[in-house]
Amino acid sequence: MNKRVLGKSGLEVSEIGLGCWQLGNDFGPVDDARAEAVLKAAEQQQINFWDTADVYGGGLSETRIGDFCSASMTQPIIATKVGRDGALFPNGYSKDKVKANIQGSLQRLNVEALDLIQLHCVPTEVLKDGDMLAWMEDFQQQGLIKHFGVSVETMDEALFAVTHPKLTSIQTIFNVFRQDHITELFPLALQHQVGIIVRLPLASGVLSGKMTKQQQFAETDHRNYNKDGAFFSVGETFSGIPFEQAIDLAEVLKTQLPQGMSLAQMALRWLLDQPAVSTVITGASRVEQVQENAAVSALPALSSELHEWLANFYASQVKQHIRGVM
Repeated sequence: MNKRVLGKSGLEVSEIGLGCWQLGNDFGPVDDARAEAVLKAAEQQQINFWDTADVYGGGLSETRIGDFCSASMTQPIIATKVGRDGALFPNGYSKDKVKANIQGSLQRLNVEALDLIQLHCVPTEVLKDGDMLAWMEDFQQQGLIKHFGVSVETMDEALFAVTHPKLTSIQTIFNVFRQDHITELFPLALQHQVGIIVRLPLASGVLSGKMTKQQQFAETDHRNYNKDGAFFSVGETFSGIPFEQAIDLAEVLKTQLPQGMSLAQMALRWLLDQPAVSTVITGASRVEQVQENAAVSALPALSSELHEWLANFYASQVKQHIRGVM
């Protein structure tokens, strides 16, 4: 597993990370045994960057990670998030409430200080007023957190945050269906030594190439209840592209696969070919998925011709279908 430095933190993180949203049962039910098996597989594959949030399963994801790590000899770098809990979002933010939520994460993860805390897609106006970023600096000085970053939904939010002098990272939606970051955000991230954490690398799984238009999702799966943005930003589900349209676009991508690569492998390798990317958090609810994702770290870079084709594909066939604020 190759590693990269996460922004100005000095942390060496696996370039393939583990997204733990699934471990909160937000993609359908995952029992304790399977959750433990997924975390064990990540450990075995030397995936040392695990991303979660206090609201994933109402704390279930953090609890499962904390229980696993308490019994494990290997301690991963754990990135969690704060700011979407119902007591805070959208307009109940206060320093004391945020601190209490962070302390809850510390308890569930069973650690004395959080490796990385990220503001969890807080409203744009809350992010831009600067109070929460100032609070993070205070919590850092108090020893509650080691580093802090932001998880954002829009380019505008990312461009605002990237210049903050203490910011370690920006977590953002970036994949073959969302490519504008390459020219707009990434040069600034490199300039300011801000790490890029990629989320939704496979556009909620549609870039796995294994889905069909007849796919059924559990009622508790956001790909069911949020497919049109009914509960949170539509961009968080299939990158904002209507599901059936996304399936059609994935089929077009299959015509360009390098020999021996699956669509998921090509999509992930494309992400790792971007110099500004620190780590790609890949969700998994099965051991086999963890192993397949980890293997991408050893694959060769895509050709310049394929990179050019994918850029043209995005501009001419994909961007027009994205819903929501980018």
